[in-house]
Amino acid sequence: MLGVSGKYNQLKRFLADLEGAVIAFSGGTDSGLLVKVAYDVLGRAALAVTAASAIHPFSSCRRMRKVCKEIGIKSMVIKTNELENKNFRRNLEDRCYWCKRNLILKLKDIAFKNKLKYILDGTNYDDKDDVRPGLKANNELGVISPLYECKFSKKDIIGLAKYLKLSFWNKPKGTCLASRIPFGEEITLTRIKIVEKAENILKQCLGVNSLVRARHHKDILRLELGNREWTKLKKSDINRITKRLKDLGYKYITVDLQGYVPAGKKLIS
Repeated sequence: MLGVSGKYNQLKRFLADLEGAVIAFSGGTDSGLLVKVAYDVLGRAALAVTAASAIHPFSSCRRMRKVCKEIGIKSMVIKTNELENKNFRRNLEDRCYWCKRNLILKLKDIAFKNKLKYILDGTNYDDKDDVRPGLKANNELGVISPLYECKFSKKDIIGLAKYLKLSFWNKPKGTCLASRIPFGEEITLTRIKIVEKAENILKQCLGVNSLVRARHHKDILRLELGNREWTKLKKSDINRITKRLKDLGYKYITVDLQGYVPAGKKLIS
């Protein structure tokens, strides 16, 4: 099996065979590494595109601009307006499919206008073990996932990003704010804004790069925290944090004893 250096060389060869590409850039480590290597290989024939909408924290767009400037790649932000799609708003288990499909169709239009042949995303090899309905949209619409094709695990990606001295190599994983609403409960702008405010409160207290999830359950807010954030919470003013969160309209504030676990991997009985 190839080591990280072997996979890195394989990735560069893979990208070199492309004539030009639009890269779906979320602002995270996976797609950020792909943006970096794509730019190194393809230069002006690579374009990074980030979606901006209510379900993506405002900080994601600011981070995207900073990273793209750091790398030197051409970039743009597009509006995706997921909440206008009733299939997305109803929030069934195929929610991510409709979101990804909407994004890819916009990326294909951008690729056509810029005479770029391919659409790339940052799906990695570990994602095959996760629940990701959005991958169905990738397959239907011809999106290429170079990190997956070159068998990059999350550990590989972090290691290479650190080796390349990318400023975001240890950035916590991010997901869209719609994932904070339980399946079956309609996604509304009001609910999205509340969980965004809740996570901003937590990050103000625990650190801007903290791994936190504020899960909305009607009048209950269920917090998922990373291991380091547990320690920080114990040392913080919990009463003050609780009051600020209750001021958003929640009756109860709970902390999940399992901590943060990616969707689809939660321990259930």
